[in-house]
Amino acid sequence: MKKHTKWLSLLACAGIMLCLSACGQSTETADASVAETAGTTAAVEEAAGTEAPEAGTDETQESSAAETTEAASAEGTADTPTIDAIKEAGVLVLGTSADYPPYEFHTEIDGVDTIVGFDISIAQYFADKLGVELEIVDMPFDSLLIDLGQGGVDVVMAGLTPDETRRKAADFTDIIFTNKQIVLIRKEDADTFKTIEDLQGHKVGAQTGSMPFEVAQETVGADNVIGLGKSQDLVLELKNGKIDAVFTNVMSGTPFVNANDDLMIQDIGLTESDGGNAAAVQKGKTDLVEFFNECIAEIKEEGLLDQYISEAQELADQE
Repeated sequence: MKKHTKWLSLLACAGIMLCLSACGQSTETADASVAETAGTTAAVEEAAGTEAPEAGTDETQESSAAETTEAASAEGTADTPTIDAIKEAGVLVLGTSADYPPYEFHTEIDGVDTIVGFDISIAQYFADKLGVELEIVDMPFDSLLIDLGQGGVDVVMAGLTPDETRRKAADFTDIIFTNKQIVLIRKEDADTFKTIEDLQGHKVGAQTGSMPFEVAQETVGADNVIGLGKSQDLVLELKNGKIDAVFTNVMSGTPFVNANDDLMIQDIGLTESDGGNAAAVQKGKTDLVEFFNECIAEIKEEGLLDQYISEAQELADQE
C-alpha cells in the first residue's frame, strides 16, 4: 500500500527546519516555510482523519464528506501510481465493498473465503493486461473514494455510479453496466406496498452513500431512510420487520430474493436507472482512465461482460 502524502510532508517539514537552523536563515523566512509545509500536512491529516458517515447520514454530512474526499484527491494526486508505476510495483490495488452481489461479494471457494463478482472479474482483466497481480482491499462503501483520494488504492470498483458529486472527487471510466432501481419487500406485504405512495411514512433502508440511498431519500424523505454499510444487514433488518423495504437495484436485489423465500422484488413505479456503473481513479490520472476504457471496450466486444455477470450471478445464487 502507498504511504500517505502527510508523512512525506512531515519529513519535508523536518528537513526544512534542520536546514534553516544549520544555515542560519532568518526566523521570519523559516517560519514562512514551515507554515506553508504544515498547512499542506494539516490539509491531508484532515482528509485522512475523516470518519465514514454513520447510518442515516443526511445531505449536509454527505456534502461535507464529498468535499473532504475532493480535498484528499487533490493532495494525493502526485503520489498515485501511473501505469508505469503500477507495473513496476507489480500489483494493481483495487478498493471495493464486497457486500453487493453479484458485483462483489464474499464466498467460499475450496474452503477459502474469496471475494468474487463481475466487478472483480473486470478488475482482474485490468491486472492481467497490465501484467501485474490484483490486490483487493475490502472496506465500507462510503470510505472508498476517501481512500482513493489519499492514494490507498489505485482503482475503485463497487457498483459505483459516477454522479456529479463523485466526479468532483475522482475521475471515472466509461460506463460499464446500467441497472434499474427497485425495492425489496416481504412477500406478506405484497398487497400493502404496491406504489410509492404506499411507502410514505414507513421506514425503508438502503446502503449508505449509494445511488439507491439517494433514490430512497427522494422517494420517502430522508427522515424515513435507514442507511447501513452492508446490503446483507439491510436484508436482515427487512426480514426482522425493522424496516418495510430495501431500495437497491435489479442486479443486486435478485440474489437476495433467490436466497430468501420470504422476500420479493416489488415494482412500485420507480422509473430511473442507477445512471450506470464505472471504475474510479484519482483525479488527473488520465493514463489509467484511457487504459481502463480500452479494456472495457475489449471486454464488451469479446462478450466477456455477459460471461462475467452470468458467472457472478451463479455464484451469488449459491449463497
